[in-house]
Amino acid sequence: MAKPEYKIKMRDAAKVEKLQEESYQIPVLQTREELVDFLIKNKAYPYCSKTGKIFFRRLKKAEDENTNFEGIIKNGAVEKLGLQTEEDCRFLREKIKEELSKKWEYKPTIKDWPEEERPREMLMKRGAENLSPAKLLAIILRTGDGVKRISAEELARNLMDCFGNFRNLDSASFSELCSVEGIGMAKAAQIKAALEIGKRFLREKTKIGRKIKSVDDVVNYYKPYLRDLKKEVFKVMLLDGRNKIINDITISEGSLTASVVHPREVIKEAIKESAAAVIFVHNHPSGEPKPSEEDIEITSRLVQACDLVGIRVLDHIIIGGDGYMSFVDAGLMKEG
Repeated sequence: MAKPEYKIKMRDAAKVEKLQEESYQIPVLQTREELVDFLIKNKAYPYCSKTGKIFFRRLKKAEDENTNFEGIIKNGAVEKLGLQTEEDCRFLREKIKEELSKKWEYKPTIKDWPEEERPREMLMKRGAENLSPAKLLAIILRTGDGVKRISAEELARNLMDCFGNFRNLDSASFSELCSVEGIGMAKAAQIKAALEIGKRFLREKTKIGRKIKSVDDVVNYYKPYLRDLKKEVFKVMLLDGRNKIINDITISEGSLTASVVHPREVIKEAIKESAAAVIFVHNHPSGEPKPSEEDIEITSRLVQACDLVGIRVLDHIIIGGDGYMSFVDAGLMKEG
């Protein structure tokens, strides 16, 4: 039985030949600028493996945009782009993201980024301690500004550019936080809540019922709350007979320069809580913990008043910025 003959019509043969030619026609991109523009159009990001091999990853949205992508990359792209290390790749990834962000028709959200660049994925893979302040803040913010198409990390960077560090963020008011574009009351509340968790974490080491053994215990308890306040606040730590914390009382809140402290208020609170000893603590908004003449005078009057009712005064500590001053350590009073 004769085998059937298969023939391709001239019209079909020409079509196949044309398709084959097109599949092998790879544009030659000569300059680095052309290649960078090609990567931007294809939403492709360079990476460096642990063995030093450079490779590229494209976003899913761009997979069908250019059928010659692999061919162009293999045609000397790595060398022309000057990519040798992960630092080179990271720098180029940032440039690609920056250029994409300028285009209104495609302003990528964090979900569009490569997984290795997303804050939450980075935290899970590398650990929170290895993330930048902006990336940590982006995780707290969760979302960006959908109307203006600003990602959560862009918002976080804007906040850090505006306030400089977490301490300044913590001391900023709600209105100051909301003055940053894209930050409303909800996001401002998220920031305040996260910072408060951090301060309470520090306090857990010296919580109610724990024994005060040193000046550092007192400083660690109060410093996160007092060091950045814009007004002077006078506190009293109430202790039992074994120097364990009973309570923490605010006696007065003053102006930018001074607070008004009445011995009777201190005595009243101490007696109400059956305190056997007290430690006075207040802050200096100026950041300078050196005691003023008024500080020394009020401390003397408080010690005398407490002596009359049998309450020991263990110390008076002034917190100013990152520093502090102990009246006992400075020889300005004797420990009760």
